[in-house]
Amino acid sequence: MKRTIIKIDEELCNGCEACVTGCHEGALQMIDGKARMVSELFCDGLGACIGDCPVGAITLEEREAEPYDEIATLERIIPKGEKTIIAHLKHLKDHGETDYLKQAVGYLKNKGINVDFAQVHNHSGASCATKPAVAPLQHNHSGGGCPGSREMSFSPAATPSFKMVNTQEQAAPATSQLRQWPVQLHLLNPEAAYFKNADVVFAADCVAYSIADFHDRLLTGKSLAIACPKLDTNQDVYLDKLKSMILNSQINTLTVVVMEVPCCGGMLRLAQKAIAEAGRKVPVKLIVVGIKGEILKEEWV
Repeated sequence: MKRTIIKIDEELCNGCEACVTGCHEGALQMIDGKARMVSELFCDGLGACIGDCPVGAITLEEREAEPYDEIATLERIIPKGEKTIIAHLKHLKDHGETDYLKQAVGYLKNKGINVDFAQVHNHSGASCATKPAVAPLQHNHSGGGCPGSREMSFSPAATPSFKMVNTQEQAAPATSQLRQWPVQLHLLNPEAAYFKNADVVFAADCVAYSIADFHDRLLTGKSLAIACPKLDTNQDVYLDKLKSMILNSQINTLTVVVMEVPCCGGMLRLAQKAIAEAGRKVPVKLIVVGIKGEILKEEWV
């Protein structure tokens, strides 16, 4: 299967071992003075090691790799002691991986392994493994990859209220309904927690610039993936990611939102092909937006 996993540039790697220390899952080891991936099975693809690398030798890439196994990872971590177990659980929590976290907690309890779970929920560390999932996107890291691709799940702010000014109602500024990051299909993980059993909007890049109330009208309560069927390259990856959402994340519905221009037609074909190859039926709604921002068509297809 294809999934996000780390890639090490051995020419840049200086053998400092910072990434190995930061990888509580045990996927990395030092071999011949270089950091090496010793097990794809244990790499969660969340990138804690990226922030620990001082020379930027580690990046994330999507490729064929064996599926991540939370139980196998835990069995490798448990002998290292409670501190390492807690660090791993915090890592899952801060990246919104609630399914893996529940699986891990259940396994530990079933095995009678005592862990201070309060530490998982009450912490304020500064490393990548302990940053809150809603930390601001600031480029203040030291050569360890762009935080713009770090996976995050969050709740949108409450719907703004109205206030009275000079006896007239004036609307407060519009509020974002986005509940995840990243959103570009090449960058996102199709098996992230925010896609599990979710209603997904699959939108052409231009849509949000055309329709004024995109967030309130189309995005509320949904997860988002954006793409351009004309300009984006390597669209086989898009097909694989959509299939993974359908099969592995078991998405509930897929709303394909396109512009009225002909080049957007590939979005619906891509979604339909993914559903056909996945072999699992998912309700698909097509929304066509005019270049002036009006909705021209909205139908289940």
